[in-house]
Amino acid sequence: MLPIDRSHLYDGGELAGLECVGEKVVIPGPAGDLEGLTACPDKETRGAVAVILHPHPLYGGTLHNKVVHYLSRTCNLLGIPSLRFNFRGVGESAGSYDDGRGETDDCLAVLDWVQQRRPGFDIWLTGFSFGAYVAYRAVQRHPRITRLLTVAPPVNLFDFQQLPPPECPWTLIQGEQDELVPAASVQHWVASLPVNPVTLLLPADHFFHGQLNTLQTALLQSLQDEVAQMHYTGTNPCAESRIS
Repeated sequence: MLPIDRSHLYDGGELAGLECVGEKVVIPGPAGDLEGLTACPDKETRGAVAVILHPHPLYGGTLHNKVVHYLSRTCNLLGIPSLRFNFRGVGESAGSYDDGRGETDDCLAVLDWVQQRRPGFDIWLTGFSFGAYVAYRAVQRHPRITRLLTVAPPVNLFDFQQLPPPECPWTLIQGEQDELVPAASVQHWVASLPVNPVTLLLPADHFFHGQLNTLQTALLQSLQDEVAQMHYTGTNPCAESRIS
């Protein structure tokens, strides 16, 4: 079990009333239906969709988590629609917790669902904490993933060493004051890899209390030049069908 006491439960209640609420969708999963939520930018899409994975289900992690919410907002500000979903056993999603294995299967099913609705689009796979672990497990197993974003990957709590590193561009965000996933552990793990992610070290704890805007600004600055070159010349499918 994770070293998380009641004061460390993941929550998203403080986000009530903010934008980026999106449209609810139901996605067929390997253990039953999965509950999802889309969020689309006002401007036309860049020809990519971001799939965002939430933190640990046994400690209050859901698609409404505040970091997950800000990752969705950031993608929208970059002109990229997003899809958040609840892993098996969370919210209205069927099934029960499976220590990352079944959750990886859930992720792959969602990626297939997105690919069917946006054929030819790139997929950015993003995850926070436990979601970063699942994203790292899934990144080599789907052909449309063109960017990986991991926030506070729990390398001290799950076995990352046995997983192959991503071949696509990868951005890693880590809080320097993280009390659950020490920054030193993440840096030691990254140093052992044959690939070098773009690493953003931020003055934040694990939950990014008071630093959500810092997280958003750092990601926008890191990715804006790349995104500016992602030209999509078709219609605006996000406005037309909302990924549903």
